[in-house]
Order: sequence, then structure tokens, then C-alpha cells
Amino acid sequence: MEMEKIVTQPMIETERFILRPLRKSDKGLIELYWSDVRVARMTTSIPHPVPPGMSEAYVTRAMEDNRDADVWAMDGLKSGGAEVMGLISLERMDRNQSEIAYWVAPPFWNTGLASDAVQALVHSNPMKNATMFASVFQDNPASARVLTHCGFKYLGDAEGFCVARDKTEPTWTYSHKF
Repeated sequence: MEMEKIVTQPMIETERFILRPLRKSDKGLIELYWSDVRVARMTTSIPHPVPPGMSEAYVTRAMEDNRDADVWAMDGLKSGGAEVMGLISLERMDRNQSEIAYWVAPPFWNTGLASDAVQALVHSNPMKNATMFASVFQDNPASARVLTHCGFKYLGDAEGFCVARDKTEPTWTYSHKF
């Protein structure tokens, strides 16, 4: 019987915060921020309202050894910030590629947090990917600016389903090659 390889997830330190793997105690803050319709509407997968148990199930999956994505909390405790200011993830894809996704809690919007988190993940490239992809809804130009600021190049227009909006929305797709 062959054992599944355990994938370790590094901590990534910046001046303002640490990107660290999720832990069970993060569930409450994640649920609080997910419950904000402004956060849910800019993601593909967070429903509004958030059903009971969803954040706990998400954290549990993120902590599993055989997970499809690595998820980091943007932990600002080292500089007097919150323990969870947002999340950023890399989902494994084939051909040495991954897809980056992130959200920042509204109290930390317009602080450069998203740009710093994306830049830290790109710089460390923990999965040693050849390419990272990202997509954002076209009504979220701030998130598109984060990606281009961090060296992502525009690939084209597409569509993505938004659970909170219950419909397909136009997106912009970006890539970063290493």
C-alpha cells in the first residue's frame, strides 16, 4: 500500500504580517468576514448567507494532508493587527501550475495588504510553480490592480460563477510566469 505524500506548507513572513497555515481557532474570524456580503460577492465560492458549519469544514479541509490547495491566513499579530485579516490560497493544477485566490477583510481594505500578500506568495513560490494564474470579477478593478502590481499579465476575458450572486459574471484572467 502506497502512502499519500504529506505536503508541508511553509510560513511566509513579511514586515507587517505572517502568512501561516490555517488553524481551528481561525474559524470564528473567517465566518465573521465571510458573512459580509461585500466579501462574498467578490469570490466565486462563498455563499451569502454563509451556511452553518461551512467555515469549520473549510478550515478542516485546509488542514488535511491530501488537500488540493494550500491556504494561508494573513496574520497581523506581529504588528498589532488581527489574527486573521484575510486569506490567500494556491490551488494545485496540472503541468506545474497553480491558481492564486485571496480576499481581505473590509477593515483592512485600501491598506496594501492584498498586494503585500500576493507579492509575498509570488516571491516565495512555495509550490515551485512555473506559472500562477488568477481571475477576478470585472466589477472588482482593485483586485485586478493588485495582480498587475505584483507582476501578473492580463490573459483575457472569461466568466466565473459567483455563488453569492447566484449567477455567472465576467472575469479578467491573469498569469505570472517564473
